Formats: sequence, C-alpha cells, structure tokens
Amino acid sequence: MTKEPTVSPTPGPGDDAQPAVVLTGVRKHYGATRAVDGVSFTIARGEFFGLLGPNGAGKTTLIEIMEGLREADAGTVAVLGTSPWPRDRALLPRLGVQTQSSAFFVRLTAREHLATVAALYRAEPAAVDRTLALVGLAEQAGTRVEDLSGGQRQRLAIASALVHDPELLFLDEPTAALDPQARRALWRVLRDLKGAGRTIVYTTHHLDEAEALCDRVAIMAEGRVSALDSPNRLIAGATSATRLLVPAERLTLAQASDLPGVSRASLEGDVVVLETEDPGPLLAAVERTAGLHGVQTRTATLEDVYLTITEARSTSERSTTS
Repeated sequence: MTKEPTVSPTPGPGDDAQPAVVLTGVRKHYGATRAVDGVSFTIARGEFFGLLGPNGAGKTTLIEIMEGLREADAGTVAVLGTSPWPRDRALLPRLGVQTQSSAFFVRLTAREHLATVAALYRAEPAAVDRTLALVGLAEQAGTRVEDLSGGQRQRLAIASALVHDPELLFLDEPTAALDPQARRALWRVLRDLKGAGRTIVYTTHHLDEAEALCDRVAIMAEGRVSALDSPNRLIAGATSATRLLVPAERLTLAQASDLPGVSRASLEGDVVVLETEDPGPLLAAVERTAGLHGVQTRTATLEDVYLTITEARSTSERSTTS
C-alpha cells in the first residue's frame, strides 16, 4: 500500500532570512463550507513554492488571503513581515500578482501596456524595456497586445507583475492553456526569475511543471494542507515501486504474474504493466521472456503522489459525511 507523505513545514532556501510568508492556523469559511481549514506553513525568501490541489481545494482563497484581497476568519498571516489585512498600501508595491485571467490594454503595444502598468506603480521608465527583455518579449515590444500569441500574453502578464520590482511574486496558473512549446519557453522565464532570487508563490495543475520548478510544494485537499515538502522527498516517501511497460503482444498477464519480483500485473491498453520493488531481476526476466525492445521503465512522479493524497482525502471526507 502506498504510504501518504506527512506534512513537513520546514522552510527551504533562505532559512536564515526573515520568511517571506508565515501562515498560522488560517481559516476561512463561507457558510458551512470550510474553504481554508487551519492552514499553517512558512515560505522562505528566495523560495519557489508551489500550491497544488484540485478545484475547490482552497488554493485561490488562500492566495487571496496572502495577497490581502480577503480577510481570514481566524489565524495569523504575515507577508514580508507585516499583515496584509486590512489592505496595506505600503505592502502592495512589494507584491507582484499575475492572475489566471489577466486584463490587458489590447489596443496598446506590449511596451505601451507595460509602461502604463509601470506608471501606476511609479516605476522608472527604464524598467519597461528591462522587464520585457527579462520575460523574452523584447522583439515583440512594438506589437499590439491583441496580436500577441497566448504564450506571449502570459509572458506579458508576468512582466506586468514584475515591472515594479516586487519582492514577492504570486503566479496563478501562468502556463494554463499554453501549448507544450510555449509552456516550456515560459519555464525558462520562471527559472530565470528563481535564479534572480525572486520569491515565487505558484499555483498550477501541471504536476510535471511543479516537479521540475518548485523547491517545495503544498498539496491541498478540502481546505487543508495534506502534504508539504520538496517534490523529490514527497515522491521518495510515497512509494519505491517501479513500473515496467511491456507491449501486450509479447507478454501475457499469466506470464507476467509468474515473473520474479512482480507485485502486481495489469493490462492497460496495449501494454502489460508490471509493478516491482526490485527492477533489476525483473528486467533480466523480461529480457529472457519477451526481450527489452519497446519496454519502458516508469518510476513514481509527483502526479502519483498528488493523486494518492487527493483521492484518499476525498474518500475519507465521503465516508465521514455518509
């Protein structure tokens, strides 16, 4: 049985500096709905922190509490050493916010749009071209926003959150609806931001993305944090099983079940899936029985951990309420 990872709220990078965010026992209810139910964690300065969970898990409410857009019903919230609620006008310029559906001045060029945003924050004019270059939009500076591709608009949304040089950046699904090429291009931008020492709080439904980019992730379900650690430690703590995928025309389920070290064999589409704790002897046995051409090896991913945690939480909630 897969073991559910435990919550480990130990800060990541920048442990010796004042934390960027500290949440203690934060709660937010809407009637009988517990949108955020006793959440506590710390985000270190310079950390790339992922907030993951299914729709309705409480991510957006929690992000809005950190941004100062909503008041928590209980608990304490410290963002860059101060409370974001009531709305703190001195704190706002220190934050950068990219929402899931960003608004643009579509008739303006990318440079004109960003210059308008920069003026609202009283940022220096030179910040506009500098930020466009940072997100890879220097060549599109004179292009109207309405003529930018989806990926380019997402970069412009991040540029709008960055142009005033904030200390803490909130990115809400910045790669949503992008094609794979545009998504990977945006990964490079995000890695550059991390390399420049930005503190980033990040939500996404792309689990491979969170695994590749984040220092730590918090997995939320039903308003609570069910697991918090680095992606690698969460994966290592969840399971040590390896899966071998063998073309079904070369190996039957009966043959698969008799191979040494197989803990479970199943048919998934056109492949036989073998699960094992010791892949070495099993690979040798598969080579003798079916050959290794076309055989794929899969280890656990953050997506496996995420599905285990969120499905277990959902099952627990249903049994509690039934």
